[in-house]
Amino acid sequence: MKHLPNLLTLANLFCGCIAIAYILTAQPFTSLNIQNGMPSWRWVNGAEQMYYGSIFIGLAAIFDMLDGMVARALNVFSPIGKDLDSLADVVSFGVAPSVIMFKLLWDSLMGEKNAFDVSMLGMVPAFLIACFAALRLAKFNITSAQQKNYFIGMPVPAVGIFVGSFPLILWYNPYNIAVFFQNKWVLYAIIALVCWLMVSGVKFIKMIPSRFNLTSMWPQLIVLIVGVAGFLFLSVAAIPLAFLVYVVLSLIYKQPELTENTH
Repeated sequence: MKHLPNLLTLANLFCGCIAIAYILTAQPFTSLNIQNGMPSWRWVNGAEQMYYGSIFIGLAAIFDMLDGMVARALNVFSPIGKDLDSLADVVSFGVAPSVIMFKLLWDSLMGEKNAFDVSMLGMVPAFLIACFAALRLAKFNITSAQQKNYFIGMPVPAVGIFVGSFPLILWYNPYNIAVFFQNKWVLYAIIALVCWLMVSGVKFIKMIPSRFNLTSMWPQLIVLIVGVAGFLFLSVAAIPLAFLVYVVLSLIYKQPELTENTH
């Protein structure tokens, strides 16, 4: 049983790798079809691949949540588990979202008049998310004792879930919101925002509160209510809405002081 948290962490990493594989193949490609002995080629749209990439990022987030819960329940903690968790998170919630943004930027730039002259440099800012996620996780590993009641900087899984929702929005396109993801400047702004949030000094709310009473957990309840209620009206667009509410509440919520001495 002591290895169960690490197995769940590896499941997180496994799902992140599958998500990357799906997202990278999300583009039109040709398929050979033979009918009556005659070969023919047809175009196959890869948009469905992006959808499955989002699903696997979601599964990675579930495993990421479970490994911590199981470790606490079994009282099993180790340096290797801590480092393994960070390595898994940087893949599932850093690299995979970067690949999503890369593909979105590629689609946006290919829609411009000078598409054939577009430089690869226009898409590489997407991988800043992976870089800042790695930096955020490295900082957490040496300051985790200070982050018992809150996170200093946006937690990387939150960024992964936020960006991971974009392919779902493209797929369902509630209220034609997907049109915003066809604008490269919107995408660049999103990249800059999430990168800054991850390494900022903002104290972000932990979604599992330290105390289970209304005084302590009202921000978590608001995020949960907005997410559930928003889903009824906005479909999958409720995910980025809940993310924005989470950011705003973290900015205005006065975090309680630590009540115990940490080393």
